[in-house]
Amino acid sequence: MMTQLVPLYDKKYTCAMCENSFTTKKVRSRFVKVLNFDTDFAPLYADGFENPNFYYINVCPDCGYSFTDDFSSYFPPGAKQVIQDKICNQWVPHDYGAERTIQDALNTFKLAAYSSMLKKEKHIVTAGLYIRLAWLYRSTENLDQELRFLKLSLKEYTESYSTGDYKGTQVSELRLMYLIGELSRRIGNTQDAVRFFSKVIEKQRQSVEPQIIQIAKDRWQEMREDKVVSGS
Repeated sequence: MMTQLVPLYDKKYTCAMCENSFTTKKVRSRFVKVLNFDTDFAPLYADGFENPNFYYINVCPDCGYSFTDDFSSYFPPGAKQVIQDKICNQWVPHDYGAERTIQDALNTFKLAAYSSMLKKEKHIVTAGLYIRLAWLYRSTENLDQELRFLKLSLKEYTESYSTGDYKGTQVSELRLMYLIGELSRRIGNTQDAVRFFSKVIEKQRQSVEPQIIQIAKDRWQEMREDKVVSGS
């Protein structure tokens, strides 16, 4: 008899803080179906399919240190002690290794964002956690929290852009500039939005990402039309 494939499988990790081994659920790719993407790249998943963001974060059940596959293995001097004091010593053992609710997912992202900040992880990594938190809140229509985390992710993306710590990651300079423009637009900072969309469009001759140039032009056009409509 063939065994029925289930959406979730166990993946084993070793905690970089306390060296404890644990398993956590991940989603098999065949159970993920993206219908389309929002203007800030938030994926919209088909009904009846899994949202892999629920399982993006790995939380050590023993010490509470939380991380993703994007975290570096390097801890700056003193970082482990700070994490020990602020997270591990306060941790009430909790296992996020089973199926997760949306609330579980939100909790795990907040834990990972805190771990990332204390560890002084790259700005690009922390930004990715904040934007995913914003997406999760968007899916629950909690606009206040969505806005809060969009602002935090914008701050981290801007830091990443100015320090260049996105280099060598999956986020290209063009994508990063577009995101800074789009998040600025979403929080109502029109000047920065226009500035960064312009930077993207200026690169159209040498770009290998024509789709990003196009969506920047679309956003720019929308903003111009909004301006005409609002009469400013």
